[in-house]
Amino acid sequence: MRILLARHGETPWNAEGRYQGQEDIPLSEVGIAQATALGVRLADLRIDRAVASPLSRATRTAQLALGDARASQLLFDDGLKEIGHGEWEGLLASEIAARDPQRLQAWRDAPDTVQMPGAGGESLQQVFDRAWPAFARACDGLGAGDTLLVVAHDAVNRVLLCKVLGIPLSRLWTFRQAPTTLNLLEGASVDALDVVRLNDCAHHTAFFGEAVHRAL
Repeated sequence: MRILLARHGETPWNAEGRYQGQEDIPLSEVGIAQATALGVRLADLRIDRAVASPLSRATRTAQLALGDARASQLLFDDGLKEIGHGEWEGLLASEIAARDPQRLQAWRDAPDTVQMPGAGGESLQQVFDRAWPAFARACDGLGAGDTLLVVAHDAVNRVLLCKVLGIPLSRLWTFRQAPTTLNLLEGASVDALDVVRLNDCAHHTAFFGEAVHRAL
Protein backbone atom coordinates (compact mmCIF):
# COMPACT_ATOMS: atom_id res chain seq x y z
CA MET A 1 0.00 0.00 0.00
CA ARG A 2 1.00 3.61 -0.55
CA ILE A 3 0.32 6.38 1.92
CA LEU A 4 0.52 10.07 1.07
CA LEU A 5 0.92 11.80 4.43
CA ALA A 6 0.41 15.54 4.00
CA ARG A 7 0.38 18.56 6.25
CA HIS A 8 -2.25 21.30 5.92
CA GLY A 9 -1.51 24.55 4.11
CA GLU A 10 -0.41 27.80 5.69
CA THR A 11 -2.75 29.74 7.98
CA PRO A 12 -2.55 33.36 9.12
CA TRP A 13 -1.23 32.13 12.48
CA ASN A 14 1.48 30.10 10.75
CA ALA A 15 2.57 33.24 8.93
CA GLU A 16 2.61 35.23 12.17
CA GLY A 17 4.41 32.51 14.11
CA ARG A 18 1.56 31.84 16.53
CA TYR A 19 1.12 28.48 18.20
CA GLN A 20 -2.16 27.06 16.89
CA GLY A 21 -2.61 23.70 18.54
CA GLN A 22 -6.28 22.77 18.39
CA GLU A 23 -7.57 26.27 17.70
CA ASP A 24 -9.54 25.96 14.46
CA ILE A 25 -7.70 28.48 12.30
CA PRO A 26 -8.60 28.39 8.58
CA LEU A 27 -6.21 28.49 5.66
CA SER A 28 -4.85 31.80 4.46
CA GLU A 29 -4.89 32.76 0.80
CA VAL A 30 -1.34 31.43 0.61
CA GLY A 31 -2.49 28.17 2.19
CA ILE A 32 -5.35 27.84 -0.27
CA ALA A 33 -2.90 28.33 -3.14
CA GLN A 34 -0.57 25.71 -1.66
CA ALA A 35 -3.38 23.19 -1.26
CA THR A 36 -4.63 23.92 -4.77
CA ALA A 37 -1.12 23.27 -6.10
CA LEU A 38 -1.10 19.99 -4.18
CA GLY A 39 -4.38 19.10 -5.88
CA VAL A 40 -2.86 19.74 -9.29
CA ARG A 41 0.05 17.50 -8.39
CA LEU A 42 -2.23 14.68 -7.25
CA ALA A 43 -4.86 15.06 -9.97
CA ASP A 44 -3.71 12.11 -12.05
CA LEU A 45 -3.07 9.77 -9.12
CA ARG A 46 -5.58 7.15 -8.08
CA ILE A 47 -6.50 7.75 -4.45
CA ASP A 48 -8.56 4.97 -2.92
CA ARG A 49 -9.18 6.47 0.51
CA ALA A 50 -8.70 9.85 2.19
CA VAL A 51 -8.73 10.69 5.90
CA ALA A 52 -8.08 14.06 7.53
CA SER A 53 -8.06 15.85 10.83
CA PRO A 54 -11.44 17.54 11.37
CA LEU A 55 -9.78 20.92 12.01
CA SER A 56 -10.74 23.20 9.13
CA ARG A 57 -7.20 23.88 7.92
CA ALA A 58 -6.64 20.16 7.37
CA THR A 59 -10.15 19.52 6.05
CA ARG A 60 -9.90 22.27 3.43
CA THR A 61 -6.42 21.16 2.40
CA ALA A 62 -7.69 17.62 1.89
CA GLN A 63 -10.69 18.83 -0.12
CA LEU A 64 -8.50 20.91 -2.43
CA ALA A 65 -5.95 18.11 -2.72
CA LEU A 66 -8.66 15.65 -3.74
CA GLY A 67 -10.56 17.97 -6.08
CA ASP A 68 -14.32 18.10 -6.53
CA ALA A 69 -14.63 14.67 -8.13
CA ARG A 70 -13.06 12.88 -5.17
CA ALA A 71 -14.02 15.16 -2.26
CA SER A 72 -16.95 12.95 -1.23
CA GLN A 73 -14.63 10.12 -0.20
CA LEU A 74 -13.04 12.22 2.56
CA LEU A 75 -13.38 10.86 6.10
CA PHE A 76 -12.31 12.39 9.41
CA ASP A 77 -10.65 11.15 12.58
CA ASP A 78 -10.27 13.18 15.78
CA GLY A 79 -7.09 11.26 16.53
CA LEU A 80 -5.34 13.25 13.79
CA LYS A 81 -5.92 16.65 15.44
CA GLU A 82 -2.88 18.80 16.15
CA ILE A 83 -1.16 18.65 19.53
CA GLY A 84 -3.05 20.54 22.22
CA HIS A 85 -0.79 23.42 23.20
CA GLY A 86 -2.96 24.41 26.15
CA GLU A 87 -2.08 27.88 27.43
CA TRP A 88 0.35 28.46 24.56
CA GLU A 89 -2.35 28.52 21.90
CA GLY A 90 -2.62 31.88 20.17
CA LEU A 91 0.71 33.12 21.52
CA LEU A 92 3.83 34.12 19.62
CA ALA A 93 7.09 32.35 20.47
CA SER A 94 8.36 35.67 21.88
CA GLU A 95 5.35 35.85 24.22
CA ILE A 96 5.89 32.27 25.37
CA ALA A 97 9.58 33.02 25.92
CA ALA A 98 8.59 35.79 28.31
CA ARG A 99 5.96 33.74 30.18
CA ASP A 100 7.26 30.17 30.12
CA PRO A 101 10.94 30.27 29.10
CA GLN A 102 12.10 27.00 30.65
CA ARG A 103 9.35 24.95 29.05
CA LEU A 104 9.91 26.63 25.69
CA GLN A 105 13.63 25.83 25.83
CA ALA A 106 12.84 22.23 26.75
CA TRP A 107 10.39 22.07 23.84
CA ARG A 108 13.22 23.04 21.53
CA ASP A 109 15.93 20.89 23.10
CA ALA A 110 14.08 17.86 24.52
CA PRO A 111 10.52 17.96 23.16
CA ASP A 112 9.68 14.48 24.40
CA THR A 113 9.97 15.71 28.01
CA VAL A 114 7.40 18.51 27.70
CA GLN A 115 3.81 18.50 28.90
CA MET A 116 2.02 21.49 27.42
CA PRO A 117 0.61 23.74 30.16
CA GLY A 118 -3.01 24.23 31.14
CA ALA A 119 -6.29 22.68 30.10
CA GLY A 120 -5.99 20.55 26.99
CA GLY A 121 -2.20 20.62 26.97
CA GLU A 122 -0.63 17.41 25.66
CA SER A 123 2.74 15.71 25.51
CA LEU A 124 4.16 14.20 22.33
CA GLN A 125 3.55 10.75 23.75
CA GLN A 126 -0.12 11.58 24.24
CA VAL A 127 -0.31 12.80 20.65
CA PHE A 128 1.30 9.59 19.44
CA ASP A 129 -1.03 7.45 21.57
CA ARG A 130 -4.07 8.84 19.72
CA ALA A 131 -2.53 9.56 16.30
CA TRP A 132 -0.99 6.16 15.62
CA PRO A 133 -4.27 4.25 16.19
CA ALA A 134 -6.03 6.79 13.94
CA PHE A 135 -3.36 6.25 11.29
CA ALA A 136 -3.74 2.48 11.62
CA ARG A 137 -7.53 2.79 11.27
CA ALA A 138 -7.04 4.79 8.09
CA CYS A 139 -4.77 2.06 6.70
CA ASP A 140 -6.96 -0.86 7.74
CA GLY A 141 -8.01 -3.03 4.82
CA LEU A 142 -5.94 -1.29 2.17
CA GLY A 143 -4.81 -3.57 -0.63
CA ALA A 144 -1.30 -3.92 -1.97
CA GLY A 145 -1.95 -1.48 -4.80
CA ASP A 146 -4.13 0.98 -2.90
CA THR A 147 -3.25 4.59 -2.13
CA LEU A 148 -4.33 6.46 1.00
CA LEU A 149 -4.19 10.23 1.49
CA VAL A 150 -3.86 11.41 5.11
CA VAL A 151 -3.93 15.15 5.84
CA ALA A 152 -2.92 16.13 9.34
CA HIS A 153 -0.63 18.53 11.18
CA ASP A 154 3.00 19.24 11.92
CA ALA A 155 3.32 17.52 15.30
CA VAL A 156 1.04 14.65 14.26
CA ASN A 157 3.04 13.97 11.10
CA ARG A 158 6.29 14.14 13.03
CA VAL A 159 5.30 11.60 15.69
CA LEU A 160 3.98 9.24 12.99
CA LEU A 161 7.18 9.59 10.99
CA CYS A 162 9.33 9.02 14.07
CA LYS A 163 7.55 5.69 14.50
CA VAL A 164 8.02 4.68 10.86
CA LEU A 165 11.66 5.82 10.85
CA GLY A 166 12.35 4.03 14.11
CA ILE A 167 13.68 7.11 15.89
CA PRO A 168 12.70 8.45 19.33
CA LEU A 169 10.31 11.36 19.76
CA SER A 170 13.25 13.37 21.11
CA ARG A 171 14.49 13.63 17.51
CA LEU A 172 11.36 14.95 15.84
CA TRP A 173 13.03 18.30 15.09
CA THR A 174 15.66 16.57 12.91
CA PHE A 175 13.40 16.76 9.84
CA ARG A 176 10.91 19.33 8.55
CA GLN A 177 7.23 19.35 7.68
CA ALA A 178 6.44 22.30 5.42
CA PRO A 179 2.89 23.49 4.63
CA THR A 180 1.13 20.98 2.30
CA THR A 181 4.26 18.86 2.26
CA LEU A 182 3.99 15.27 1.05
CA ASN A 183 5.55 12.25 2.69
CA LEU A 184 5.28 9.01 0.72
CA LEU A 185 5.23 5.77 2.71
CA GLU A 186 5.04 2.31 1.18
CA GLY A 187 4.77 -1.15 2.67
CA ALA A 188 2.81 -4.33 3.12
CA SER A 189 1.20 -3.17 6.38
CA VAL A 190 1.10 -0.21 8.75
CA ASP A 191 3.85 -1.86 10.80
CA ALA A 192 6.13 -2.44 7.81
CA LEU A 193 6.36 0.92 6.07
CA ASP A 194 9.33 2.52 4.33
CA VAL A 195 9.74 6.27 3.92
CA VAL A 196 10.08 6.87 0.19
CA ARG A 197 9.74 10.66 0.19
CA LEU A 198 10.09 13.02 3.14
CA ASN A 199 8.92 16.67 3.27
CA ASP A 200 8.41 16.91 -0.50
CA CYS A 201 6.87 20.30 -1.28
CA ALA A 202 8.01 20.64 -4.88
CA HIS A 203 4.47 21.67 -5.89
CA HIS A 204 4.97 25.11 -4.33
CA THR A 205 8.59 25.58 -3.24
CA ALA A 206 11.82 25.73 -5.24
CA PHE A 207 14.46 23.09 -4.52
CA PHE A 208 16.41 25.38 -2.22
CA GLY A 209 13.42 27.48 -1.23
CA GLU A 210 12.32 28.36 2.27
CA ALA A 211 9.83 25.78 3.48
CA VAL A 212 9.87 25.97 7.27
CA HIS A 213 7.28 26.80 9.89
CA ARG A 214 7.70 29.64 12.35
CA ALA A 215 5.87 28.02 15.25
CA LEU A 216 4.70 24.62 16.40
